[in-house]
Amino acid sequence: MKTELLIIGAGAAGIAAATAAWDAGCRDIVLADRRERPGGILPQCLHEGFGHAQYGRELTGPEYAQQIAQKLNQTGVRLVLGTEVLAVYGNKSAVLSDRSGLTQLHFERLILASGCREKSIGSLPVVGTRPAGIFTAGQAQEMINLHGQDLGKEILILGSGDLGFIMARQFAQSGKHVIALVEKEAHYGGMARNYHRCVEPYKIPILYHTTVAEIHGSGRITGVTLRHLDGGGEEEIPCDTLITALGLLPERDLVRGLGEPEWLFFAGNCHRVHDLVDSAVSEAERIGRAAAE
Repeated sequence: MKTELLIIGAGAAGIAAATAAWDAGCRDIVLADRRERPGGILPQCLHEGFGHAQYGRELTGPEYAQQIAQKLNQTGVRLVLGTEVLAVYGNKSAVLSDRSGLTQLHFERLILASGCREKSIGSLPVVGTRPAGIFTAGQAQEMINLHGQDLGKEILILGSGDLGFIMARQFAQSGKHVIALVEKEAHYGGMARNYHRCVEPYKIPILYHTTVAEIHGSGRITGVTLRHLDGGGEEEIPCDTLITALGLLPERDLVRGLGEPEWLFFAGNCHRVHDLVDSAVSEAERIGRAAAE
């Protein structure tokens, strides 16, 4: 099996790159994603705040995904969903896996748009058990918004980035008690607009110069020990749910060790983590045109 351009990841960046490459004249494009639907994480982002730069108004994640999917549908890009790319090789080939088995695909150029992954609690020197009730912010968002699951009532959030802010607001709006956001730095990490939208109106405290030192509980988390970094003091905080919003890492494992061949391009959050999806899409469009040319 052959194609001129393979794009891995059908999130916002992958779709934008594919559409731009098609518009630039490339007529043999495969866009692969392991999920069963396009859009990446956008369908789980039910809040507004997307698309102001692209469309002049604020959209929810699903609305934004629908907008870019409509553009993709006007092209002849081959969208293959439920397809995992297992490996990429230096001879310009990839191994794809779907329900029918394995396929070797040869390509001329490759755009990696695999996004990023969340840092987990395991990346911190935290002692104690690893009971149920600990989720990354992205996991929590997916479980609540896509699967309707109830994660807990007494919520502590470690990290004060944008996704932490958004989930704090969502928990507060659904009647949960958000105990605090815990931040090791002297200032919150998210955008000011999200702080004013998500934290201030609900009077959610932020504990600065503080981190989680220990987790308590066996079957289910029952609380944590917080360490105050400015003085070294510790205190125990009861909670039944710990949400970690520790930041994002570009996901490049598929091409690690390949170096920088001229046929390899990066788009979206696997290139650099963007604060706004509009920024990732604009960059991906440029990359798509470059790959097509």
